[in-house]
Amino acid sequence: MTDFTRRGTLGMLGAAATLPMLGAPALANTKMTVGALRFTSHAASFVALERGYFAEEGLDVEFRFFEAAQPMAVAIASGDADYAVTAISGGLISLAEKGATKVIGGALSEEQGIDGQKILASNAAYEAGLTSPAMLDGKSFAVTQPGSSFHYMGSKIAAAEGVSVTFRPLQKVGAIIGAMRSGQVDAWSIVPHIAKGLAGADAVKIIGDVADYLPGYQVTTVFTSADNAANERAKTDAFLRAFSRGADDFNAALVDRTAGPEADEEMVKLIHKYVYTDRPFDKAAGPIRSGAMRINANAALNLASVRDQLGWFQSEGLIKDSITTDTLVDSSYVEIMS
Repeated sequence: MTDFTRRGTLGMLGAAATLPMLGAPALANTKMTVGALRFTSHAASFVALERGYFAEEGLDVEFRFFEAAQPMAVAIASGDADYAVTAISGGLISLAEKGATKVIGGALSEEQGIDGQKILASNAAYEAGLTSPAMLDGKSFAVTQPGSSFHYMGSKIAAAEGVSVTFRPLQKVGAIIGAMRSGQVDAWSIVPHIAKGLAGADAVKIIGDVADYLPGYQVTTVFTSADNAANERAKTDAFLRAFSRGADDFNAALVDRTAGPEADEEMVKLIHKYVYTDRPFDKAAGPIRSGAMRINANAALNLASVRDQLGWFQSEGLIKDSITTDTLVDSSYVEIMS
């Protein structure tokens, strides 16, 4: 394992739903690859496929699944994926600076009153006194890569508590889970369906909430290649319309719970086709429900949160000081919350 400290990473690295629907799709049978993680938080894309919203827009979608954010950004830049949903990473920002990628919308958000991402301690660290984020001083904090969302969250939590942590890059979420279970790493932050599942299995302890440190955090964004953003507007609008319909269904069923118990059950069964597929439905349903966080209506983007993230990357020396939100974001597609 390679360790790095919080300050030791220097040098490393208009609204879619309002658009008019046509009587027939103008993009009939347009093939498209969408990057995703097997997380409940990616359900808008799953719903859009399973309920035919992509097909209604003339999009023939297949998923390509990843285990971390930065490889997904590389896939968008290389053309191996057309659109994707994941957290802002140093890799994504650097590719945007090179003119290869653009954020075009927002997805998962921390919201007051909605149970969000959790801060975890390994059982060994908890028994040794890591019972709250205030006790993180001198502890190790798991991340996938330098400049990942995990790195951002851990650094902001440590700064708020006035403590120093050592970040341990483990490349994949699965490797982090293994390291947390075995006590090889002390702490981590992750979406609730994973956090609660691990805690419920007595594999880790929940010691805090990310929202207490990052209220309104734009956890994930919708992004694409700079070429798609600039030159494939019809296709990009179509993707965002279908994605937004999927988000509306998801929020109504599992976040706002306004769609009724039958819709709840149907939604969980749909998501189970992609999340916790190695578990029987009765074992997967609880974690899927408990992992439901808000997906922004109409893919609206919280630009204030994006600015904060960019500022952190710059303060860590992970991206150039000259990079601005305009470098990263094409604000012409969705509502911008500033």
